[in-house]
This record gives sequence, structure tokens and C-alpha cells, in this order.
Amino acid sequence: MNSGFWSCKHTWKRSANNTKWCLIGCAIGDFGTIAFFQFSAFSVGTLTVFLWAMLNGIITSIALETYMLIRQKIQALQAFKTAAGMSLISMISMEIAMNLTDYYLTGGAIFVWWVVLISLFFGFITPWPYNYWRLKVLGKACH
Repeated sequence: MNSGFWSCKHTWKRSANNTKWCLIGCAIGDFGTIAFFQFSAFSVGTLTVFLWAMLNGIITSIALETYMLIRQKIQALQAFKTAAGMSLISMISMEIAMNLTDYYLTGGAIFVWWVVLISLFFGFITPWPYNYWRLKVLGKACH
């Protein structure tokens, strides 16, 4: 790679938009799951909550992407295949970053509004360079 590889503003902007939509989808499932376990009578360990939160975050991210692609007039099956084919590396790294931030700041899987904001920040910046690279080198994006 040449020295200007990481300096393409167009690719940074497009990869930021892709990362944003992935983050929104992941956050809905992730934080929703954490809040469910915090405010319900279910009592499970922190690791179990985080694993469920990660799984649900990935599912809601794929669902949101599918919806967004259908709105762009892509057939439902093709939209789902495209959304499901998004990079799991990106989604998993995003989920891990958000949950580690939550754990570091609260000591558990606890839904607190100011922690959500910090978790979203780290959830965004963690996969963003990878999404840039993937778009620049492979030409792959979710929309």
C-alpha cells in the first residue's frame, strides 16, 4: 500500500456512513438486551448477558441493513444475503468494544445513559479503519 492509502476522504466518509448504520443496528440489540436483563427478574452472569447482547446486536444489525437495502429497491432475499454477508469481523469487534467499555466503566452489564454514549464512541471507532480498508481494497460495503 502506498503512503496515501489512508488519506482518501471519500472512502473515510463512505466507510463512516456504513459503520454508523452497523452501529445503530448493533446498539439496538446490544443495549436492549443489557437493559432487559437489568430491569427484569432474570438473573444471569455478566458474561452471559454480554454474549446474548452480542448475538442480538448482530441480529438487529443484519435486520436493519436488510430493511435499508429493501428501501433502496433491492429484492428482499438479495437484501438479506447482502446484509448477512457484511463483515462479521466488523460487527464482532464493534460489539466487543461496546461491551468492554460498559464493563470497564460499570463493572458489569449495566445500562447507564452516559456509558451508552461512551460505548457507542468506542463501538464506532474500533471497526471504522477496518471498514475503510475493506472498502478501499476489496470494494466491499454493506450498501
